[in-house]
Formats: sequence, structure tokens, C-alpha cells
Amino acid sequence: MSLAQTYHDQVASGILHADPAQERVMPEFDRIADGLAQPAKKGFFRKAPDPIKGLYLWGGVGRGKSMLMDMFVAHLQVPVRRVHFHAFMQEIHAAMHDARQQGVDDAITPVADAVIADVRCLAFDEMQITDITDAMIVGRLFEKLFAAGIVVVTTSNRVPDDLYKDGLNRDLFVPFIEMIKERMVVHELVSPKDYRQDRIAGSPTYFTPINAQARRQIDDVWTDFTHGQGAPLMLRVKGRDVVIPAFHNGVARASFYDLCGKPLGAADYLALAETVKVLVLEDIPSLGRSNFNEAKRFVTLIDALYEAQIRLICSAAASPEMLYLEGEGTFEFERTASRLREMQAEDWAKK
Repeated sequence: MSLAQTYHDQVASGILHADPAQERVMPEFDRIADGLAQPAKKGFFRKAPDPIKGLYLWGGVGRGKSMLMDMFVAHLQVPVRRVHFHAFMQEIHAAMHDARQQGVDDAITPVADAVIADVRCLAFDEMQITDITDAMIVGRLFEKLFAAGIVVVTTSNRVPDDLYKDGLNRDLFVPFIEMIKERMVVHELVSPKDYRQDRIAGSPTYFTPINAQARRQIDDVWTDFTHGQGAPLMLRVKGRDVVIPAFHNGVARASFYDLCGKPLGAADYLALAETVKVLVLEDIPSLGRSNFNEAKRFVTLIDALYEAQIRLICSAAASPEMLYLEGEGTFEFERTASRLREMQAEDWAKK
């Protein structure tokens, strides 16, 4: 059965809503699946098959890219790995470090060989390049993957030409963008529907006070977004690792302590805002003199999320206006309280 037929069956059964934009990309997924299903030709005089072009699926948040990727991966009958792009690059960095520790001069070669030995298809969620180190590595790595016949399918919120936009030494990264265009079909998912926003339309996004009921509600939100899935996400920021406890399909979950109780700063929060589309933040306490440093970090976090128009769902000790009532910084916090209130509006992320 083709993936297109699976999609139509799920629409007919009410599991999915029909979306012409999603239907239009189905032939690309089926093209790749059919190509991967063909047996590899072997022997001296057999012409090597033409390489299978991958797919670069890009578009706005909440349009169903990750859902389509999940469906595609479940449909394949060959070794495939589905992984968030940030997590994959962290693995590559760690493996290259190990190779160098063993005296290997060109660490990318054994690392690429290990990936090639395990899969025929790599399925990435949320390809984006924000780190200079990633930008310098990714071109050579993908060149080896493509040369070995590995098929790459990825989602992204950006057209390839906007990857690593305005980044340091970006001219060195441009050949990788051209490689993407040559070895992958670039397809924009143009859907008017934002399914991620629809999920919480009309539902509360700010739970107070912090009690058993609030925790159950946060759990319900997380389950609705991720079906209970999720794994830690590591962000590399200026040579440091910032760990987000749970992440799945653009939705992150962390506690106030995870993000504001540790010595993080604006760069860390900007990296988070560039990576996630929804943040579920738990247990925001009352703020004041006793936790002044944490409060300052919280203000910086909210500023980063606000400017990036990230959907925030949280549990807190009090309403935004009542969170910070005493101590230095109460006046400055008024803007944060106003932003927290504005971010609860249904049309927040559509502005």
C-alpha cells in the first residue's frame, strides 16, 4: 500500500483531516519509498542505479511536517533513523571527539562510515544551522552520506537559502545549500492550517496555582502534543551544552529550575527559541528578593520567547501580575507580566 493510500485511509477514518497541501507531497514520499524498496544491483557489469533524491520539506510551524515524517518512517521497510537534527549533530560532535582521541586525523570519515553502515535513510526533524561548528562540519558529512547512497529526508521551517542566514563565514556554507538543492527535492508545505495552534485553541495555557490539578493539566497538554513521547535535547551554545529535559516534534518541556535556576543567559534562551515551537514550562515560583537572579533569567527567557513568537504553556504560583510583588525589579517585571498575559491569547503565535 502506498503512503498516499495510507493517508487517505486515515482521513476516511477520521484520524486525520484532509489537507490538500499534505496530499500534494505524498507522491514525493512514495517516490522515495519505492526507490528504497528496489533491490541493490550487485556485480561488476551492472550499472549502478541513479541515486534516489531525498526530500527537503519546509513550511510554517504546525502544518503537519513532523506528522508526515512519522508516517513516512513507519511506512519504510528498510533501515531508517528518525532523529531531531540538533540531536544528530550532537552525536556527530561526540563521535568526532572520540575519533580524535584515538589519533584519527580526519575524524569525519569514520563517523560518516558508522552512520552509513547503520541506515539507508536518515529522517531529520527541524533542520536548521545556528552553530558555526555545525556549519563547518555538515557539508563534508552530507557529501559522504550522499556519495554512499544514503537518502536524506528532512523537515525545516526555512527554505534552504535561509539556512545559517547571516552566520559567520556563511560563504563557506553556501556549497552545502547547493548540494541540498541538487540531491534533494525542495518542497514547500503551503497549508493555511496551523494544527499545533488548533490543538490548544480555546484551551487554557497558564495554570495557577501550582497543585496536583495543574500538574495533571500540564501532563495532559504534553501528552496531547507528543503522545507521551519525548527525549532530552542538547543544545550546543558557545561551546557549552544546554540540556532540555524533554523534547518531541518541536515541543519542549522543562521546569523553571531547568531554565532559570542554572547559570544560563540570553544566548542560551535564543538558541532554545530558535529550536522549539512550543515550550511547556512548569513550576514558575513567586519571584522577589530571595530568588532575584532566577527572576532576572526568567525575564530574559520570556523576552526571547516573546520576540520569537514561541507558544508558552506554563504552570505558575500566581497570575502574571502577581508573580513579582516585592524587591528590586518589580517595576521592570511589569513588562514581563504584560508579555506573559499577551502570550496567552489564542492568536498569539499567528501575529
